[in-house]
Amino acid sequence: MASATITVTRRATETTHSYRGAAQRYWDFAPASGAPADLPTLFMVHGFRGDHHGLLRIVEALPFHRIVVPDLPGFGRSEALDGVHDVDAYADFVSFSFTSFALGPDTVLLGHSFGSIVAARWAAAHPTAIAALVLINPICEPALEGANRLASRLAAVYYRVGAALPERLGLALLGNPWIVLGMSSMMAKTRDRALRRYIHGQHLSYFSTYASRRVLLEAFQASITGTVRDEAARLVMPVLLVAAEKDDLGSVAGQRALADLIADSRLEIIPEVGHLVHYETPDEAARLITSFLAGRTQ
Repeated sequence: MASATITVTRRATETTHSYRGAAQRYWDFAPASGAPADLPTLFMVHGFRGDHHGLLRIVEALPFHRIVVPDLPGFGRSEALDGVHDVDAYADFVSFSFTSFALGPDTVLLGHSFGSIVAARWAAAHPTAIAALVLINPICEPALEGANRLASRLAAVYYRVGAALPERLGLALLGNPWIVLGMSSMMAKTRDRALRRYIHGQHLSYFSTYASRRVLLEAFQASITGTVRDEAARLVMPVLLVAAEKDDLGSVAGQRALADLIADSRLEIIPEVGHLVHYETPDEAARLITSFLAGRTQ
């Protein structure tokens, strides 16, 4: 699938840091020339089976902020860890990253999808370490309990089988382009053909850049058992929830219930979009983030 119709031009400094003996890759985007000096740095956490590429359209739409985006351990160009790749392991990785980049309490933490679970877990444990939390397509209800629970159970079987098969067959199943394209088609809600081609191209290019089948299965299991709701009562910082009207992984009712559990929350629901806000409506997400952060300083 070609993706040349949509481009990302913002450039970053790529760095590698060793975490638990494994090389972790980061992209550090400097603010554009003329940016106000008081804008906070954003640290972004991508979702399950993705890598930093998935957040680049939002990065592009926030040109005046310094933004640091890693590939989570075991995904993209970051190496796997020796232990289990669960929510706690990824939350510990956020701690390591904040220390490595000397990110102070004026930093804003952002997580998308599974990244929202990781970000919420870390923010709940470090309430004074960030200025605000932004969750895009937050996971507000357990995947095995929601309206989409049948699809979640089928996905669980798919990842377990992919991990159990002989390596060659397992990798072929997990990376099958028709299956990846089917997942992409289910998540994409846009009717814009060029944008759909771009989304499919992104998924075909980056959905299978994981270190091992073990990593993929562990991260998947973490993604379907945890929710932001688990940490909601402990989130004391300002929290922006950017939800989507047609998100199959988080109903509008579920997002409203989540917002009610967070002491200082602002819920924004983008219409006519699903779980791919970061691809389909990045400009709108960036506008909501900018407005939210500006409101905090007024």
